[in-house]
Amino acid sequence: MDNLYKPFLSKIRKITKHTELEYTFQTEYDGPVKPGQFFEVSIPKYGEAPISVSGIGDGWVDLTIRRVGKVTNELFEGSKGKNFFMRGPYGNGFDLALYKGKQLIVVAGGTGVAAVRAVIDYFSKNIDQTKGFSAVVGFRSPADILFAEDIKRWSENKDFLLTVDNASEGYTSNVGLVTDYIPDITISDAENVQVIVVGPPAMMNACVAAFLKRGISERSIWISYERRMSCGLGKCGHCRMSSKYVCLDGPVFNYADSKAMVD
Repeated sequence: MDNLYKPFLSKIRKITKHTELEYTFQTEYDGPVKPGQFFEVSIPKYGEAPISVSGIGDGWVDLTIRRVGKVTNELFEGSKGKNFFMRGPYGNGFDLALYKGKQLIVVAGGTGVAAVRAVIDYFSKNIDQTKGFSAVVGFRSPADILFAEDIKRWSENKDFLLTVDNASEGYTSNVGLVTDYIPDITISDAENVQVIVVGPPAMMNACVAAFLKRGISERSIWISYERRMSCGLGKCGHCRMSSKYVCLDGPVFNYADSKAMVD
């Protein structure tokens, strides 16, 4: 019997610095994976940390990591050509096929942008597979913006918007919360819309309320929970919310199925 907890060794191909605390590690991986899933990344003697997939390519995945603890601190000491251990991917992700032929709206904030980066990237390149694609991403300040090169490319789509909560001197783009811009999104047919919302809980709650107010059904809204997943297999209970295990039943949930979930 295979040991489901046994990690595999993965080589770091490239490291991209976004801010003083957030970097993207492109690491070798060849297998099935969806945007929104996560891996458990480990370093011997230091432990494991759950990291969402932020990019998918031929023979690699991107993992965008915030330096916030023992494992991630040690990981940031690594460099291109070094290795770490991974196991996964775990959980369910965003099913791109579900959004094809629909109007798709993505709203994301902060590090939550990492979980939908691959979704935005795919549909920015394949708008013809939808009946309209819009995205709004927000960060606290210009210094906190992630994926600057991607955002430059996404901005070629007239229905992409970047905003920050607080502007600094020299910043000339949009200022305000992501919820400020939801009323401006053109919705041609509310019954044919799919919405993805990812970010801090308060932001997600406000965004969902704004979309419900615009006539979008609960069943058409998808969210992703960031939790302290540990085992990834629904055994330890660390990520349990009501009767659901985020590592198994999520991290991606339909809002109608998850709105009553509590810690």
